[in-house]
Amino acid sequence: MGLLKEGINEVIATTHCNAAPIGIINRNRIARMVLFHHSHTATNVERYGWIVANFIFDPVLYVRTAFEDLPESDLVPEMVEGRRMYRLPDAEAWIAYNAAVERKTDEALIVRLRPLKEMVADLRLHPVNRGFNSIIDATVHATRYVMTGDPWLRKLIDHHASLVRKCGGTREWEALDLLLGYLDRAETGDCGDTPDTPAAPDKQGRSRTSERFRMGELNFR
Repeated sequence: MGLLKEGINEVIATTHCNAAPIGIINRNRIARMVLFHHSHTATNVERYGWIVANFIFDPVLYVRTAFEDLPESDLVPEMVEGRRMYRLPDAEAWIAYNAAVERKTDEALIVRLRPLKEMVADLRLHPVNRGFNSIIDATVHATRYVMTGDPWLRKLIDHHASLVRKCGGTREWEALDLLLGYLDRAETGDCGDTPDTPAAPDKQGRSRTSERFRMGELNFR
């Protein structure tokens, strides 16, 4: 797993005709993912048993794939060990994985990943940019916010938005405008279900998944 660092690696995962931002957890040289029930990614992993991790640094694409499905024409088919998989055409590198559900919780699947093929296509140097990093954080918070309406999450989104405006470039600003547009539609009720967001709130209006992420229960140590 030479392309993964120790810890949680943010990638865009492609499955059968679908793409979504995912954190791959790499601990002790074992790679896993946590996938929420009823997301397209979880459904495809259970059905087909594979994912492709795409290493890509386009902030707009992270936002788009968090909130909408890409058309199949935006994906490139790739044959890996006799299986037809899909990847992103502009990925600088990618890893094809066998994906096996290791266990299930009430909210999520714990998926163990076994690498099948790694490819470096066009690796470039990316200086650390707080604007790009804040787009990733704001997007994670936003996918939970649209399901819960938690004002604490909205404050975090606003904090990261200010960092994007201060530290980002034109592509990060474009991604932020797109993200805030999704939030505006969610807050006015003018949006459908998002493809890879946490489970809906419980009877008390709280998101159990959001609470567990705050406490780190779904992270592997």
